[in-house]
This record gives sequence, structure tokens and C-alpha cells, in this order.
Amino acid sequence: MTTTVRNAPASPATASPGGGTRVSRPGGRHRRGAARWFVLAGAVAVALAVLAPMIIMALNAVKSPAEYSQDGPLSIPSELYLDGIVNFWQRVDFPVKLWNSFFISAVVSVVACLLSLLNAYAIGIGRIKGRMWIVLLFLLANMLPQEALIYPLFDMARQVGLSNSQWSVIIIFTVIQSAFGTYLLASVLGTFPPALLEAAALDGAGRWRVLWQVVFPIVRPTLMVLMILFFIWTWNEFFIPLVMLTTNDTQTIPIALASLQGDRMMDAPTTNAGALVSLLPALIFFLVFQRTLTRGVTAGAVK
Repeated sequence: MTTTVRNAPASPATASPGGGTRVSRPGGRHRRGAARWFVLAGAVAVALAVLAPMIIMALNAVKSPAEYSQDGPLSIPSELYLDGIVNFWQRVDFPVKLWNSFFISAVVSVVACLLSLLNAYAIGIGRIKGRMWIVLLFLLANMLPQEALIYPLFDMARQVGLSNSQWSVIIIFTVIQSAFGTYLLASVLGTFPPALLEAAALDGAGRWRVLWQVVFPIVRPTLMVLMILFFIWTWNEFFIPLVMLTTNDTQTIPIALASLQGDRMMDAPTTNAGALVSLLPALIFFLVFQRTLTRGVTAGAVK
């Protein structure tokens, strides 16, 4: 009596790089594909949630006040109403506010990065005494609320003749931003490869040469990230510029937006138009330096 044994269909095998075979499981690719679709759907949902306020703002910026009052903020405008943008542009003298915001943010971002690099170089590589306590002090400085600092800062600015001056805001934010930059860069330079420093010392390089020819090229991606963040953070600051800058020719864009809201009434289309116009410079700046920001963030992960 002969018995026939039927074998189960073999799983497809593929050659592995080591010379052996690797058996692929049936349905594995399908399961991975389904998971990717779920991740993609979640990413799209998050993107829509982030973009929804901007889309609503853009719709209301080109909507007439009568249409806004009648149909509400979620309706699609029947025609483009650009008087809100024109009214905001002329009412707050937007070119002056734009220049003030750009000037303050640019100077703060550059000077704060330079000051952060010098401080971190002394703390991280110079190995000064009590470096851990100094880094902790910089960390605590970032945790102080601006409301606790505004009165002494305003009084000191008045005493030195910087009342209603953009330089008072520049000095304040340079110190505030450089405190965070020093804390971050000091942590990075604390693990700097000693072999590079020893090689530079054998070549007769002094401290300044080591800083600009050895340390700076390595931490330049991190400095670029800090510069972009400092620019955007300073651009969006409201409370300290509101107190320190009291005239229209020195104020920034966030203060101009706040001036559109009255005690008893608010022109919602003009306010949305102002928010849209004010957002565009920062958005363009971010898009221009997006590649630089991405490279700076991922530079430390590549050996």
C-alpha cells in the first residue's frame, strides 16, 4: 500500500546578503502597507488640524464686514474684499512696523548666537570653575516670567536714556535668547572631541584660532538652528515691546495687531487681514531657511 504525502506550499524565499535564504511571510507586505495608510491618514488629519485656523483666517481676511456678520466666520466669501488689507496697511503704517520687527529680530538673532558661542566656548571647552552651576544659572534664567522682569528693565532703560528705543528691546532679548543658546551650546561643547583640541594645540593654534577654525565649523549647523529660532521667537514677542516701545515709529507688528482691537468693537475682517499680512514675512523666512533648519537638526545624528 502506497501512501502519498502532500506537502504544504513552500513559502517564497529570497537570498539574504549573508548568502543564506530569508523566508518571507505571506501577507507581511500587505500588513505593512495597511499600517502605512493608517500613518498617512493620521498625518493628514494632524496637518488639517494645524492648517484649519490659517485657512479660516485667510477666508475672513477677504470677506466684507457685512458678509462676516451675516454668514459667520466659517462661510466662503462670495467675492474678494481687499479693503481690509488696505485699511490695515494704511492704519498701522505697516512698512514701518515691518522694518522695526525685521531689524530687531535680525540683530537679536545674530548677536545672541555670537554671545552664546563665546559663553559656551568658555564654559564647555575652557572648563571654568563651577561650570555646572553656571549652566544651571542660565537654565533658571530662561524660566523667569517676563512679568517679573519688566519693571526693573523699564526703569533701567529709562535711567540710561533708552526709553522708547529699539535698542532697549534688542539688548533685553539678546540676553534672554543667549541664555538659552549658552545652555544648549555648553552642553554640546562639553562633549567636544578632545583629540581635535589636542591636534590644534600641537599645530600651535591659540584659543581664538581654535574657536573660529575648529569649533565654529563643527557647531555651525547648531548655530544656524539657533539663529532661525531666535529670529522667529523675537518676531512674535509682544509683552516687552508693548511696554518698552510707546510710539508708532518704534513699535513692531504684534503691537500693531493689538491696536486693531478696541474696547467695545472689533473689525474682524480687518483684524484677520492684518494677521494674514503679518504672518507672511515670518512664513517666507521659515520657508527660505527650512532646508537649513532641517540640516542643522539632523547634523548631529550623522557621524
